Amino acid sequence: MQTPPSVEERRSARVILNRLVKRYPDISTALEYVDPWQLLTATVLSAQTTDENVNRVTPLLFARFPTPEDLAIANPEDVEEIVYSTGYYRQKTRSIIALAGVLVERHHGEVPADMRELVELPGVGRKTASVVLAEVWKIPAIAVDTHVKRVAARLGLTRSTDPARVELDLMALFPKDRWIDVSMTVIRFGRDVCDARKPLCWECPLEDRCKYEDKSVNR
Repeated sequence: MQTPPSVEERRSARVILNRLVKRYPDISTALEYVDPWQLLTATVLSAQTTDENVNRVTPLLFARFPTPEDLAIANPEDVEEIVYSTGYYRQKTRSIIALAGVLVERHHGEVPADMRELVELPGVGRKTASVVLAEVWKIPAIAVDTHVKRVAARLGLTRSTDPARVELDLMALFPKDRWIDVSMTVIRFGRDVCDARKPLCWECPLEDRCKYEDKSVNR
């Protein structure tokens, strides 16, 4: 059973989030999209690559296959050629074709606004589902990617490395109406400042809240 966070832990978490929101007042996903299906597909493609790389690929993908119905019957070799630069291109091709097929078969080509239904789709885990729910419909959710795991651990917001447990720890610390702010700001902060190998500790607005011992003191 999860131990509820203390009042002081909640207070410290609120200070952290307020500073991040001040730094990133209008944050949203860096993935480019025009509808829920495009965002869902782009998020699946974003695994193990950068959002910038995905944004170079998706205009070509959606120009060639503009609807789930089109992608569901696509020749895998044609899709592989487009998504090749995102890495793991065969696996990703199988996932997004299968994803499109299930959307057509079960949901009439529409992306469901429901966590349970989303994670039943091929290639969609809780992180991907959370991104879509929060970004498209503003449904409270916390997406835990590698940046969130790293930053949350360094700030003492979690002791776990398991994404599901990290998600639960963060949900317990922050009020539900602020869950969207948590993942969006922390992901951006992890990219901009709290780098995996050389965090920019000398310009970090959370240095006084940070539990990370191996801080970078030199520029």
